[in-house]
Amino acid sequence: MNIDQKNLPANWAWSTMGEIAEVIGGGTPKTKDPTNFEGGSIPWLTPADLSGYTGKTIGKGARCITQNGLDTSSAKLMPAGTILFTSRAPIGYVVIAANEISTNQGFKSFTLKSEKILPDYVYWWLKGNKDLAESYASGTTFLELSGSKAKQLPIPVAPLEQQKRIVAEIEKQFSRLDEAVANLKRVKANLKRYKAAVLKAAVEGNLTEKWREDHPDVEPASKLLERILAERRQKWEEAELAKMKAKGKLPKNDKWKKKYKEPNPLTTRIDLQQLPVSWAWVTVDQIGAVGEQPVLTGPFGSNLGKSDFKPSGVPVLTIGCLQEEGILLNKAVFITEKKAQELAKYKLTKGDMLFSRMAAVGRAGFITEEFEGAIFNYHIMRLSLAEEAIDPSYYLSYVRGARSVTDYVREVNHGATRDGINTDQLLSMPVALPPNEEQDQIIREVESRLSVVHQIDNEVDLNLKRATRLQQSILSKAFSGELTIYDKKGMENKCPTCQ
Repeated sequence: MNIDQKNLPANWAWSTMGEIAEVIGGGTPKTKDPTNFEGGSIPWLTPADLSGYTGKTIGKGARCITQNGLDTSSAKLMPAGTILFTSRAPIGYVVIAANEISTNQGFKSFTLKSEKILPDYVYWWLKGNKDLAESYASGTTFLELSGSKAKQLPIPVAPLEQQKRIVAEIEKQFSRLDEAVANLKRVKANLKRYKAAVLKAAVEGNLTEKWREDHPDVEPASKLLERILAERRQKWEEAELAKMKAKGKLPKNDKWKKKYKEPNPLTTRIDLQQLPVSWAWVTVDQIGAVGEQPVLTGPFGSNLGKSDFKPSGVPVLTIGCLQEEGILLNKAVFITEKKAQELAKYKLTKGDMLFSRMAAVGRAGFITEEFEGAIFNYHIMRLSLAEEAIDPSYYLSYVRGARSVTDYVREVNHGATRDGINTDQLLSMPVALPPNEEQDQIIREVESRLSVVHQIDNEVDLNLKRATRLQQSILSKAFSGELTIYDKKGMENKCPTCQ
């Protein structure tokens, strides 16, 4: 909110928080002394208690302190109606005490000196002026609003009757906005559920049921897999023979072929749903790119540490970069080109698939031209998939939509809540493989539906941003005497005596 201390209605006046209220700090009793907390009945608030809190008043936080805790610390017992304002980590949370309460040192609270100023009026002023409060703060590690600076915060004071009308109008208009925002958030939640339902239907064959009826003669996935496995073995044999020829040692028989390692077969114990007849359950290893290492884990801490990170350069992708809308650089770190050359083994190329292996197993991404040359970190595995076996877009839909993925991760973690998966486990992960032609149709069906979802979601986000701007506009007008107030008949009236 922009502060203009010149243009106020004639019967308003600028004041400061120190002039209208006593500014009170807080404190924390010694936590090692059990008599300060155990059995305590005095409400005691910390900034953490207000994280995500949406109420205007508050009666208590997560913990209470004893009388001894109050007496032996700098915490103060403040009366109901005190405006509690966080002064650090972060600055700007604000509530009104519903009863006697104390706080820790993360607050600068305001106990009003006169009944001619409403706590609710001050609450809404502070609610709309977080940026102003931050501009008065200082600090190197984190910003903090000191007691002396809190006293200097300006506030426009309207006559009491106008304060009442202003508060009532703000809350009426905010109530309408809150209802609209709640509706928008419900839309977002429904879109998310719809998207999940689309992906689930896609990778279970329900989305293309009619298409299969119209195309009964497509090559089944089982035949596709046979070709892929035969080609893989042939490529391996050709490579081995080339090595032997280079050494001048041609084989006398076929015993050397027994060294070939077949890809991991399907051995999972999880219940897999019945697939359409033309589909097949396969493993990641079976559809890995021919002649390549199917899975590679990113470089570990010994290869890449915090000292290597720079403000710009070659991006290193992390789990945070794998988002539903695609790969984003918001959580990437950067290294020099020289360091990237040392890690050339981990450079990504177009078509690579990424799979998170720990912390949030199952996030996935597809490397496009935009991210070629980036490095992936040790929380991520790179998959090289056979292009003729599976389309990357279908695989991405499968990882994001299949219940079997989460069931499998739970199985390999023995039911533990901590996520983690290793290379061999990922190679053994089951994948529902449709025929090639049906994969193309699935992608078209998914994209047509999700493009609409994406469009609606963007509109919802725009409207949520508009709602935030409108809230700020309401507060700005309210405290400059320009707020439009509606009477009982719905007629517009400027704040009387604000002209």
